[in-house]
Amino acid sequence: MAAPVIETCHVACCANRTPNVVSWGRGGIIAFGTCTSVALYDPQGRGVVAVLNGHTGRVNTVQWVHREDCAPERHLVSGGSDNRLIVWEAQNGKFVQLVECKGHTGPVCAVDAIYVEDSRILVASSASDSTVRLWLCNEDNEAECLHTLSFGSSFMMDVSLALLPGSRVPILACGGDDSQVHMYVQSNGELHKAMSLQGHEDWIRGVAWASLGGELLLASCSQDCLIRVWRLCDKSGTDAHVEDDHAVIKMKEDVFEVKERDASSVFAVSLETVLAGHENWVYGVHWQPPLYKGGELQQPLGLLSASMDKTMIFWAPEEGSGVWVEQVRVGEVGGNTLGFYGCQMSPDGSMIVAHAFHGALHLWCKEKDKEGRWRPGVVISGHFNAVQDLSWDPDGEFILSVGSDQTTRLFTPWRNQDAKQVTWHEISRPQIHGYDMQCLAMVGRFQFVSGADEKVLRVFQAPRNFVENFANISGTSREKLLASSDSANLPEGASTPALGLSNKAVFQGDLAPKTNEKEGQFNSASDQYQESYFQPLIMTEPPPEDHLLQNTLWPEVQKLYGHGFEMFCLASDSARAVVASACKASKAEHAAVLLWSTATWRQLQTLPCHTLTVTQMAFSPDAQLLLAVSRDRTWSLWRRNLPTPERPEPRFSLYAHTGKDTAVHSRIIWSCDWSPDSKYFVTSSRDKKVIVWGPCILEDSGDSVLPTEIKPCSSILDVGDSATAVAFCPVLCSDNSYLLAVGLEGGSILLYRWSAGQEPAGGHDWSSCGETDISQSHALTVKRLRWRPRPGRVGHENNTPDGQTAVEEENSWVQLASASADHSVKIFNINKRAL
Repeated sequence: MAAPVIETCHVACCANRTPNVVSWGRGGIIAFGTCTSVALYDPQGRGVVAVLNGHTGRVNTVQWVHREDCAPERHLVSGGSDNRLIVWEAQNGKFVQLVECKGHTGPVCAVDAIYVEDSRILVASSASDSTVRLWLCNEDNEAECLHTLSFGSSFMMDVSLALLPGSRVPILACGGDDSQVHMYVQSNGELHKAMSLQGHEDWIRGVAWASLGGELLLASCSQDCLIRVWRLCDKSGTDAHVEDDHAVIKMKEDVFEVKERDASSVFAVSLETVLAGHENWVYGVHWQPPLYKGGELQQPLGLLSASMDKTMIFWAPEEGSGVWVEQVRVGEVGGNTLGFYGCQMSPDGSMIVAHAFHGALHLWCKEKDKEGRWRPGVVISGHFNAVQDLSWDPDGEFILSVGSDQTTRLFTPWRNQDAKQVTWHEISRPQIHGYDMQCLAMVGRFQFVSGADEKVLRVFQAPRNFVENFANISGTSREKLLASSDSANLPEGASTPALGLSNKAVFQGDLAPKTNEKEGQFNSASDQYQESYFQPLIMTEPPPEDHLLQNTLWPEVQKLYGHGFEMFCLASDSARAVVASACKASKAEHAAVLLWSTATWRQLQTLPCHTLTVTQMAFSPDAQLLLAVSRDRTWSLWRRNLPTPERPEPRFSLYAHTGKDTAVHSRIIWSCDWSPDSKYFVTSSRDKKVIVWGPCILEDSGDSVLPTEIKPCSSILDVGDSATAVAFCPVLCSDNSYLLAVGLEGGSILLYRWSAGQEPAGGHDWSSCGETDISQSHALTVKRLRWRPRPGRVGHENNTPDGQTAVEEENSWVQLASASADHSVKIFNINKRAL
């Protein structure tokens, strides 16, 4: 089989903000819902191994169907805001959609599943239509709804399924906003209510069964900050009518009877313990997974809980007394986050993970030599809302992205000494804002301009602490990097004031010395609240979420005022001299493009031409031309004038444009880009057309020569869906044709080759050379595509063995980064030889 043209190098994404959205399988894979997809993440290899696309609404709940022999799972169930459940099955190493369960009339919020006889799957689901449903998936890949429980006006927050001890009878536990745990037993094809467990004083957020020899344990957690553990045991063998011995103090037992075929059994439920230790709502409980020891299955007595107080506690009975106590407590300090939504434990019990309100996963690993010590581990991170724009740095070593989650994030490969392959990680979060981010442009290597849903542009510069850490993680020499950025005046880091939006620089002298004096000796009230929360980090590995929130900000060096509405797009030229910006506009007066000098950050010029929002801009690689495309379905091309002694700074004048009669596009033009030789440019539109225009050949003989006519040079390429992003690869193909990537509204990315010499009439100038398959494509609109500025894969150049062939082999690869409304940033490796 031929090598694939497109391979996925990295997916940056994070968990949705719902409680039951993360599940850790016995095969070591963490499944979590991200936007409308399910991501399968391997914490050992530190990468997303697959993305399952199938839901049309947000995925709210994910659950592996655990096997009784603890082997890696073959089935996974997910439920979403599209009111559907999907059961996924592993076939030939890939997960495919096996069956979908339709019937709920509201978003599904919790799901659980177990295998019943003949390895059929019994699924329980709760939704915000106030019902809990039981489904049976049979061998013919059909799902039938066996039972529907209606709870009137109350909601069930969580469901859990188990098999009663000594039988194959399923028992269902649900907990919800009536503060009771309801238990139902399925016998003789009917669903009977066994009992309701009272005790919690607020909404129940999580329930979980664990099978322990001949007994079941049920843990329930609630917004009353408490966790209750109940014990269910089989009373059939003993004589249930023994006279009560009043001398012995025992917990009250509730008894219920189950009739299965002819036999009947009696089960008793009693309260085992109440665990108090959290200081806020407890959102999730999770039993330590069972292990095989000496050929038999053992269930360790350990319970993990996660709470809104930003901590996770591991509870277990004490050795001698059997009293349940807190064994370990981990959590995060500081930051402006809310607490944890749920928790999971790895199959061998050596790692625990929690997911937080901002989607971030928090991972802790058990330290091998130190008993009871846990340390934060490296884990995936990404935007928790639509990603609007991204950019490579000029050297192609890292990516900056901005999103509607109000953050700017920086991703780069981590060259780990132990691991064989290079993995990408977020190593800095330069901007955490109060407005949704919209656009950004890199100015040089360690400086960028960003625009949000506000009228101001903000300029950021990397602090010294980032440059040093970037050198550590990427394996570049620190001296070289500090020489390239003006290191003498670099601040150490940045922090945001308590009520501010601007990141203030923190210099060496501002860092608070760590004093050993007694707390409480404050000279004044303001001394209690430190001005700067920044602590310089020495990173040898990618930082965890609490450091990203607080210690990796970049200082803001300038604000640019001039636009009348929210910022929409930005571009910077290759000479790093000019930045162009445009804002949302419904009138011609606001649709002008503003030019800024990067030397003084003064406004240089206003370029009026369009009548509606300018949607994207691009400077030609030789920095001589500026292209703008707009919602008014036209483009404009601006030429840089020759500098004169009176006017040394760059000025631009209108060179060419399309009007109402000459415009080929009939809908909004979404995107544009330049060919690497600055001869041609491409536009893509909602009318599904992609067109290359040109040729743009500038004569340097002053303005007397009329410009050559710029017209479509290609046949019109119809891509079959609204083309929201387009990009020319900076590296030509072997036959000197151009390689283009086109991103669609549906989420897929297409690759085309375009040859300039061909006669455009017959459409032979375009040849399709690949597209992303369903597992690689985005689930929603592709917002931006950017090729790496030079050939090769980041992180692979330095560790190839010396030799001409290895270098040539590496240079046959190009990398493409894409940002999408499905909250993810994806990086693809594309092999030019396979084209």
